Amino acid sequence: MKRSTEAAGCLARRCAVAACAAFLLVPTPASASLGGDVPSVKIDQARMRGSVRIEVAASHAVHEIQLPGGTRVREYVSPAGTVFGVTWRGPFRPDLQQLLGPYFDEFQEAAQAARHKAGGRAPIVIVRPGLVVELGGRPHAFFGRAYVPGLLPAGVSADELE
Repeated sequence: MKRSTEAAGCLARRCAVAACAAFLLVPTPASASLGGDVPSVKIDQARMRGSVRIEVAASHAVHEIQLPGGTRVREYVSPAGTVFGVTWRGPFRPDLQQLLGPYFDEFQEAAQAARHKAGGRAPIVIVRPGLVVELGGRPHAFFGRAYVPGLLPAGVSADELE
């Protein structure tokens, strides 16, 4: 009887380990926005607990997320379904790691260098071949935009990202 109990316990442990391994191998959707796809916009909306409104133009769509604290986030999506730009304006700065996704580390590195160079208080403007970020503001009045120049759809200018 003791052997059957030990065998059952061993089998249960093996099943638990196999289930955990299978769970880790299942792909999960990325939470990145910039460079991500339309499902990533929906993830942003859920994580930021905002309401969304979508405007469709000929060359792109704009998913506007209104956050509970009053900040407005706009995510620009190409006809191919890729987020090529994000903007924000409002009393609170949104989670930039959430919005910039895989571009966040590059942004953070460049922002630290820019802050050091400017003394820490000036607006930040980062212009790199694969990423442009502009942000500034003061308490209760933050603004910014980020985009990937190579992802801008034909006929869309960076000036349209507001």
